Amino acid sequence: MTRTYLSKSFKTLSILAFLFIGQSCKDLLDEKVISSISDEYMTTAAGFNSASNAAYSSLRNFYGTERGLSMTEYGTDLYSAGADGSYKGFHFYDSQLIGTVTIIQEVWEELYKGINTCNAVIERAAGVAGVTDAVKTQRVAEMKFLRAHYYFILFQEFGGVDLRLTETIIPTKTTKRASDAEMYAAIIKDLEESLPGLENKAKSADYGRATKAAAEHLLAKVYLAKATSSVKAADDYSKAATYAQNVINNYGFKLLPDFASVFAQGAGEINDEVIFAVQYTTDPLTNISDPTTNGNGNNLHLLFGMQYDVQAGMVRDIFYGRPFKRLKPTPYTLETVFKDRVNDSRYKKTFRDTWLSNSPGTFTNVFDNSKKSVTFKAGDTTIFIPGVEWTLAQRAAKPYQVLVPSLYNLSLFPTLVKFMDPLRIDKTYEPGSRDYLAFRLADTYLMLAEAQIKLGKPADAAASINMVRRRAAFAGKETAMEITAADATMEFLMEERGRELLGEQTRWLDLKRWGVLVERVKKYNTDAVANIKETHNLRPIPQTQIDRSDKGTDGASVFPQNPGY
Repeated sequence: MTRTYLSKSFKTLSILAFLFIGQSCKDLLDEKVISSISDEYMTTAAGFNSASNAAYSSLRNFYGTERGLSMTEYGTDLYSAGADGSYKGFHFYDSQLIGTVTIIQEVWEELYKGINTCNAVIERAAGVAGVTDAVKTQRVAEMKFLRAHYYFILFQEFGGVDLRLTETIIPTKTTKRASDAEMYAAIIKDLEESLPGLENKAKSADYGRATKAAAEHLLAKVYLAKATSSVKAADDYSKAATYAQNVINNYGFKLLPDFASVFAQGAGEINDEVIFAVQYTTDPLTNISDPTTNGNGNNLHLLFGMQYDVQAGMVRDIFYGRPFKRLKPTPYTLETVFKDRVNDSRYKKTFRDTWLSNSPGTFTNVFDNSKKSVTFKAGDTTIFIPGVEWTLAQRAAKPYQVLVPSLYNLSLFPTLVKFMDPLRIDKTYEPGSRDYLAFRLADTYLMLAEAQIKLGKPADAAASINMVRRRAAFAGKETAMEITAADATMEFLMEERGRELLGEQTRWLDLKRWGVLVERVKKYNTDAVANIKETHNLRPIPQTQIDRSDKGTDGASVFPQNPGY
């Protein structure tokens, strides 16, 4: 619900749940847990700093989590359901997708927690002692960026929500749903007002803080969404293009030479392509003893893997990961989006195709019907995925099992490797430590191309897309990867975003923005074809929000459920 149970003191906010669950454990946005505080604590320099840092923590509820992934990648044209059963309503759009689903309530409540923290910092900044005006200005700008960010997520997922732009101090059941116009006006106003106060550089000196570049990237995305909304304006696409161009031209960002290196874990996560990242820690004691600091970690490494660990010659280990089998790429993803494997390196660098034996011996439990048994020494190839069909004879000639498309099933399929986390402390450990790259430059180029296509500038759009495609090329194939103005269509852009951003919590939101969610899911995803309808362009409002809002004269909640749920 909208934070209707807030207390008058910050102590009651779960010992500063809004204030002391800061953004990072990597020597930035330093967190100090305070066991007992008064409402006046936030007017001190330490309290103000803690509150400002804590406002970032709600990002970790949505990005790099099963909650956020379920609401952005499940049930699209690119991914269908794997074997495991959690939250399959998001895949099937069936009766499991209702307002009592736990993750819907958790995302809603955590984002409102973040919003109220932002509101508190913005309102109280003027009265804080011991902090320079320059720092106050920057922190208020960061809060406006975060507030807009949180409302934009809520708005895209649920439609108009309760638009609270002042701090909620005491419990209230007075709520209402804002219109599309009110939502866009508030989000854009916050982002545009944040620009003068944010650091005007690619990376904050205190890495992890929002910068002007991050706000401009988000503004480009907001204007692209507005351009297809009920309140679209003639200049939405031109504004989106301008903000995207600003990010590309003004801060020194660069596409990394190698697509795979964008997702290098460790020091490589802070790189020239990353505009804004949500940070996680490698400290297992933080994950266990204080889950508010790191949440459950970045756990996307769990959700894209196939069931390699019960196959011949294999057992679960840290390197290959703990597979939850939640998402299986659709045939459209593998056969169309990633069709070019001669010039384009992204299929090879996006999916794992080889597993090496970590449990040697002779085995008869084989899925490859070209052989009855297999024998492996440690380090031998046990499974190979060629990505195309092989004949029975071709497979039989290999000493390992060959997983061809005709043998893919809900447990065996190409595994996304972007989020794998071999730095976990053991093979069952779920919290991951890699940063979640929320905004990166390749996305900015593709947003710019989208705006240029809509503005009738296909040559410009092709140039923007080619920046991304040349980087993705195998060495010597850069020219072969380039497209012409005639190729720069929305259909091509949809596929290009799939190739570049697969799994990166963008696809459901993209399909909705383009107005093709139902059309493309029906066309490419057999899981959802029987159930998906226009209703599903919005998620169900959490039942807790409806129940805890005032009732009208007819006894119904003044905060209505979305149609069709």
